[in-house]
Amino acid sequence: MAGRRRKNAGASAGEGAAEAVLPADMELQDLYGAFAAHGLDDEDLDDAAVLVPPVKLPAERELAEQAKAVPMLGYALALARWAAPHRAVDEFGDLTVTDRAPAAQLLGLAPAEGEAPEEAEIEAMRAWSLACDLDLVEIGTTAAGEHVAVPGPDLEPAEEGDPDTVLELWLTAAGIVRELAVEADSLPEEESAEVAEVAEEDEGEDGLSEVEEARDAAAELLDEALQVLYETTAFAEPGNETVPLGVLAALLVVPEGEEPSEELLGDITDVMVTLDPMLGDLAELGLLDYRPIDPELFDEEEGPEAEGAVVGEAPLDEEESARFGLVRLTPLGQYGIRQWLLEDGYDAPLVGELAQGDAAELLRGVCESVNVLPEEELQVWIAGREPVAAARELLAAARGSDAYAPLRRMLCVSALNMLGAPAEPAVRDVLDDPELGGGARAWLTALGAADVPVPERAMALWTVVDTFAAQLLDSGGDAELLRELIADLPAIGDPASYFGELWRVDHPYTADVLEAIGELHTDRTVAKEARKAAFKARSKK
Repeated sequence: MAGRRRKNAGASAGEGAAEAVLPADMELQDLYGAFAAHGLDDEDLDDAAVLVPPVKLPAERELAEQAKAVPMLGYALALARWAAPHRAVDEFGDLTVTDRAPAAQLLGLAPAEGEAPEEAEIEAMRAWSLACDLDLVEIGTTAAGEHVAVPGPDLEPAEEGDPDTVLELWLTAAGIVRELAVEADSLPEEESAEVAEVAEEDEGEDGLSEVEEARDAAAELLDEALQVLYETTAFAEPGNETVPLGVLAALLVVPEGEEPSEELLGDITDVMVTLDPMLGDLAELGLLDYRPIDPELFDEEEGPEAEGAVVGEAPLDEEESARFGLVRLTPLGQYGIRQWLLEDGYDAPLVGELAQGDAAELLRGVCESVNVLPEEELQVWIAGREPVAAARELLAAARGSDAYAPLRRMLCVSALNMLGAPAEPAVRDVLDDPELGGGARAWLTALGAADVPVPERAMALWTVVDTFAAQLLDSGGDAELLRELIADLPAIGDPASYFGELWRVDHPYTADVLEAIGELHTDRTVAKEARKAAFKARSKK
C-alpha cells in the first residue's frame, strides 16, 4: 500500500474537527486515539516508520468461511463448477451470448424461466470475469479451433474450504477490485473522455499522463483511507468499529491543531464524494460494510449549502447522520489490509503473536516491541494456564538487572492481577526475594491479605526505585504519571534524610529515578535534594 500522507493523527486536532465536521455525534478523539496512545505526533510520523497497531483476527478457517460467503466469490466458484467438463467461450474468453442468461439463472440473479434482465447478465459476466482472473477457470483452444473454458486446479480445494486456497483467492479478488475501483473512480465521468483524449496526445512526452496522475492520486487516497480504517478498528471497542464517512474524510484532510476552514470543509466533502464509490466497490468483496452517501442529499440542496450539509455542521440524529455514509472494516478487511501492509514492508503484528512461547519470551517480547498491546498479550498467554504454575513462571522471568528488568517486573504484576487470588501461593514463595519481595508484598496487601510482613527498609527502597524505573521505561517519562507517583513519596518532612538513603540503593536506575524526581517534584526543597542525591548516585558508579 502507498505510504500515508494523512494530516490528522492526534486527538487534539480531532477534537476541534469534530465540532464542525462530523455528520454524527462522534468525537474524532474517541474514534482515533491510536497515535496519541503511542505518544507520537504528526511530525514524528513524517520522520519515522509508521507504527501499525496489532489487530485481532479470527482463525484462518473462520476467515475462509467468511470469504466463501461473499456473493461475488461464491458466484465465481459456482460458474467455475458450471464450466465442467468444458464450456464454449468467445475469442476473448467471455461467456457466449447464449450462455449469459443461463449463467444469470444459475446464480439466482434471474428468474428460472423467461428472459433474463440485462443487469443480471452483466452481473453474471462480471462473476465469470472474476473466475477467469482467479484462474478458477482456464481458457484454451481445442484442436478444432474452438475456444473453451475448463475448471482450474484451485476450484476443488476452494469448494472444500481449504483456508489457504480460499483466502489466497479472496485476497487476489480484493486486489483486483481495489484496482478496478481506482480505475473507475479516479476521474469524474464527464471528464474521462476529454482527459483520455488529451492523455493520448501527450503520451510519452511528459511522463505520466493526466489520467495516470488522477489514478495514482485516487489510489493513494484509497490506501490512506484503508490504513486509517485499519488503525481505528484496531483501537475501537467491540461494537464501535463503524466510522461515519465524514470522520474518515476529516482524518485525511484536517491538519493537526487546525479548525476546519471553509476551504477544508469543501475538501472534506470532496474526499467523501471521491471515496464513496470506491468504498462501495470494496464492500462487494466483503472487505467493508458500507452504507453509501444518500444520493438524494445532493438533490435537496445545491451550491455551497449542500457542501455544508454533507460534512454536517449541525448535530444530526443517528438516522439522518447515516445518510452521509457509514463504513466498517470487516475481519476479512482487516486480514486483507494487513496482508497488503506486510507486502509493502510494514510491521503489522497480530494480537497474541508474542504470547506463543514461555513467560520469558512473552515478557521480553512485550518489552522490546514498539507497537504492542501489553494487556492483550498477557491475557492471551494466561488463557487456559494453571494459575500457580503460570505465576511461578512469570515471577522467574521477571528477575534480573538488565535494562528491561523493571518493566518485566511491572508486566509480571499486571499478569498476576489478571490471574487473581489463585496465584497467591506462588507469590508467597517470593516474599523474601530481594528483587520480587517488595512487589509481592504490595500485591498480597492489595489482594486483602492481612498477614503480609512489612518489608525491610532496604527492600522497600529498592522497590521504590524499581517501580519508578518501570514507569520511566513504560511511559517514556510521562510527566503527569510520574508526578502522581512522586507526590506519594514520604520525602516532604525530611528530604535530605530520605534521599540520603535512596541514592545508596544498589539499582541500575537509581540515578535516573532521582533525576526524574528532581525535575518534576513541585516542592523546591525536595527537588533540590533529589538532584543532589542523583549527583551522588552518579558519582558512586
